[in-house]
Amino acid sequence: MGSDADYFRRLGEVDPAELAGVYQRLRTCGLTVCPTIVTFKTFIDLRAFQAGSFPRSEYISPEVLGIWKSLWSPQGELPDFIWQGWARMVSDLNKAGVPLMVGTDLLTPGILPGYAVHEEMAIWQEAGIPPADVLRSATIVAAQFMGLGDRLGSVSEGKTASMVLVRANPLEDIRNAQQIEGVFLRGQYFSREDLDRLLDEAKDLAQPSTP
Repeated sequence: MGSDADYFRRLGEVDPAELAGVYQRLRTCGLTVCPTIVTFKTFIDLRAFQAGSFPRSEYISPEVLGIWKSLWSPQGELPDFIWQGWARMVSDLNKAGVPLMVGTDLLTPGILPGYAVHEEMAIWQEAGIPPADVLRSATIVAAQFMGLGDRLGSVSEGKTASMVLVRANPLEDIRNAQQIEGVFLRGQYFSREDLDRLLDEAKDLAQPSTP
């Protein structure tokens, strides 16, 4: 992973008009891109993640840490310019109208389910993508890509009652989507207390007490 890193290092040498033409061809052909920039960003601290010394490590089991080590032990840490260059290209793809989906890769060092989605959205915003576009890419675009746009991805009559309630406006700052007050999942409501209890259960499952 990252063997073609020098392409990103030389991104500034590419003719902007030629690159814009490539983006337009992608848009015309109907491609949807799921860039997973967060995956490349976590690889700048690969060794820390493999050692288990990172925020929220309590949610990662020894078994998952073992997988991170066994699958990725030959991999070297990646330089910043890779994920930063990719973020720049993703921002340009958005400007060109290429459909984007927010997503991550599981079993990749540093990718924590749920949390990594919010990290990905924050990276997009920092790259210059408007929060409204980021939200669409995390909701309706993904639902439509999966063929589920008729029942998921937006709030409207007749759709499945699954939604996240937040304390602050993510249209002002996408990081506000992390301030979760409650969740409706298929019509069942989970309060903040319920969610905290589920997080505690996740910790216990990942790090069981020694008898």
